[in-house]
Amino acid sequence: MKDKNGISLGPGAASLTLIFVMLGMSILGMLCLMSGRSDEKMSRRAIEVAQTIYLLNARAEEDFAELDGIMAEYAGKAASDQEYLEMIEAGLDEKYTMYDREISWTADQGERTLVLAAEVRPLGSSPRIQWKQHSLETESGTEESWDW
Repeated sequence: MKDKNGISLGPGAASLTLIFVMLGMSILGMLCLMSGRSDEKMSRRAIEVAQTIYLLNARAEEDFAELDGIMAEYAGKAASDQEYLEMIEAGLDEKYTMYDREISWTADQGERTLVLAAEVRPLGSSPRIQWKQHSLETESGTEESWDW
């Protein structure tokens, strides 16, 4: 005689369980693939942003060195601090703007702009020039500043 108190599963129960397991594994695989693709895109974007920022910083340092060279040239020729400032202002390229003792300019690369400013120190000072502003701006309007 058969025991009627036990639970018996039909012949399709194993197939049904296998289908649900395979369906769950397929969904998890697709989610992992989508996550991997978005991580790759984010990594590529981060590399691009870092390269742009390093390029802008290198350009800013080159401009700073150019300004220091201009000042070194005029420091030997100027008799007074006022004459020194006038000679510097006359010798600057059009990308620079000088107001009082502050020289400002920008460096652009794609969506990002580095806003820069440096202060001309008095004649005979060492260093001749000092950073005043060094901030990164994007087209979206966000800004990141560094203390120099």
